[in-house]
Amino acid sequence: MTTMELRNEQTLVLVKPDGLQRGLAGEIIKRFEARGLKIVGLKMVSPSEAHIKKHYLSTKEQLEGMGNKSLENLKNLGLDAMKILGTDSPMEIGKMINNWNFQFLSSGPVLAAVFQGPHAVEMTRKIVGNTLPFKAELGTIRGDFSVDSATLGNLRKRPIRNIVHASGTVLEAQREIKHWFKKQELFDYKRVDEDLMF
Repeated sequence: MTTMELRNEQTLVLVKPDGLQRGLAGEIIKRFEARGLKIVGLKMVSPSEAHIKKHYLSTKEQLEGMGNKSLENLKNLGLDAMKILGTDSPMEIGKMINNWNFQFLSSGPVLAAVFQGPHAVEMTRKIVGNTLPFKAELGTIRGDFSVDSATLGNLRKRPIRNIVHASGTVLEAQREIKHWFKKQELFDYKRVDEDLMF
């Protein structure tokens, strides 16, 4: 990898409907910019459920993993998955959670952003914090603005409200950016502090 490739790493961030409805978009963008990442793409969209389904490439392992985590959380609280969710199949619970995600992310506008800079994917994941807000460190977006959990989501039959989505890997970021942005919607420019920061 060359220095230029490292400096130009890109990642996708989505401010979910709950983040927009709570007026957090400016604060969220500010955190990435303050860290030295630059916005190279930004738009508000109202995605269809079909668009969201293509964003999440669900695998058997991912679905069963979500289902098993939910089963474990409910068991630890002494709750019966059959009574709450109507099934104790990890795969079926995973599909149920995925459908809640599809419905929620297509329920209102989403702010889609592409940030660029060294280690953009890993840095962004640190800034947003743990997927489960109640486990996210204070100082992260999720740690500062949400206390939601998978258990609350399961009990209310909805996804975790964790404010943002951030790409998990460089390959995932590349695929997701192409899914949300056309090439002409991404811009190349230089921030005045780039040479000082990296």
